[in-house]
Amino acid sequence: MLLNFPNALTCCNLICGCMATGAAFHAHFGWALAMIVAGAVFDFFDGMAARALHISSPIGKELDSLADVVTFGVAPSAMVFQLFGLVQYPEWLSFASSWLPYTAFLMAAFSALRLAKFNLDTRQTTSFIGLPTPANALFWSSLIVGERSFLCSPRFNALFLFLFLIAFCCFLIAEIPLFSLKFKNFSWQDNRVKYSFLIGCLVLLPLGITAITAIILWYIFLSLITWKFQRK
Repeated sequence: MLLNFPNALTCCNLICGCMATGAAFHAHFGWALAMIVAGAVFDFFDGMAARALHISSPIGKELDSLADVVTFGVAPSAMVFQLFGLVQYPEWLSFASSWLPYTAFLMAAFSALRLAKFNLDTRQTTSFIGLPTPANALFWSSLIVGERSFLCSPRFNALFLFLFLIAFCCFLIAEIPLFSLKFKNFSWQDNRVKYSFLIGCLVLLPLGITAITAIILWYIFLSLITWKFQRK
């Protein structure tokens, strides 16, 4: 059946992404964040449902990628686009205020490329190569909601935002392994990195909305440290 239960969950993810994008274009950042989080929940359970019901299909895989492009690519890009209109511009950069916001959609393009690579890369069964698109979307959406006053203050400006954007676009497709939270067993020896991550998450939770931003940064930092030691 074309529209089975997992595919229905994936379509819910897509609808959440569309709603998040619409909210972002109206600068309703809190609502956009809520819809991206909801989309991430649907994205998590659609794969789980497909495996549990043994009804995985090529259509489901393609549909999942298309939904993810919207929810985790276009929606956060729209939020950054709106943020470019709110941040400070140094006097020497004021000439770029009319076109620089459109660079936000580089994130959507790099997210699509990341998802296309994921579908073809057989190395990403137990870990990730490059930053997962849901993590990138949650980072940006929570950062904009939680730290909007700082981002719009004179301490931050459009140049910093642009450089930050480019860095994360590159990180989406970087050949850098990042761990996943899939457990084969629950021993400390085999999962010390994952347990360290979860402990750090508990410590960061009191930060509120900004905790999501901090948790993604903690995830990236821990992955990079692990990768560095594995290369030695």
